[in-house]
Amino acid sequence: MSKAIEKVGVLGAGLMGHGIAQVAAQAGYEVVLREVDEATLQKGLSKIEKQLARAVEKGKSSQEDADAVRARIHATVDYGELADRDLVIEAITESLPAKLEMWREIDQIVQPQAVFATNTSSLAVIDQATVTSRAGQFVGLHYFNPAQVMKLVEVVRCVTTTDQAFETALEFARSEGKLAIPTRDTAGFIVNRLLVPYTLDAIRAYEEGVGSIEEIDEAMKAGAGHPMGPLLLSDFVGLDTLGSICDVLFDEFRERRFARPPMLRKMLSAGWFGRKSGLGFYDYSGETPAENAAL
Repeated sequence: MSKAIEKVGVLGAGLMGHGIAQVAAQAGYEVVLREVDEATLQKGLSKIEKQLARAVEKGKSSQEDADAVRARIHATVDYGELADRDLVIEAITESLPAKLEMWREIDQIVQPQAVFATNTSSLAVIDQATVTSRAGQFVGLHYFNPAQVMKLVEVVRCVTTTDQAFETALEFARSEGKLAIPTRDTAGFIVNRLLVPYTLDAIRAYEEGVGSIEEIDEAMKAGAGHPMGPLLLSDFVGLDTLGSICDVLFDEFRERRFARPPMLRKMLSAGWFGRKSGLGFYDYSGETPAENAAL
């Protein structure tokens, strides 16, 4: 029998965290959203408020409902306010040392019966579970960007996860209206295991002169029915995030298809992380994205 979830904590209000918090609040959960500082926290809250306002403008939500969702999100910089949460989801930077440090601290604060979940896109769930005192109550809940729109949540079971914790995570994701797909704790899970080599091959194709950035993207949209081309998708995910996932997959499998292409390494050295930094394969300084002329 799964555990009933009423109170949710979300760690990190960045690219993924603010969306995860909004989705939980929209499903009726009381959410505590925690960040390291007020500036980052307010930036995340602003994104949530803009999303809610846009839904009202488009007639997808009433102002009353939007206000109710916002009221269910309590923002804080204090870990202590997570003490009574039934489920805590981390969505901080994709760095194992940072995640481990955070879990060690949180584990001493949050009630012992709570379930912990990581939103990691590539790191092994077990590596995080074992630094807590509740490895049996630890799962992966991998949301996709933007969490408010993307239907899929990969629910990751590691070797220590109990049946009860896993069923709790599955039911929680389903209660949010998500498609909850169970998967094993292997590097990249399902989607990134298949998607990352595809995006890296697109980068290599561009390096080798197979087509321009826009030509590769448009070809894959028209020929494969994808809503977004692989190079624009890489910018959207974040080239820094893509690079981190590459490293995890390559370390696990030692196959060239998971290695960073030279162009990706150079772009990261230049600080070009995609849409979030304003430059990636595309330049986002204008009204619409245009090919990065420096490449």
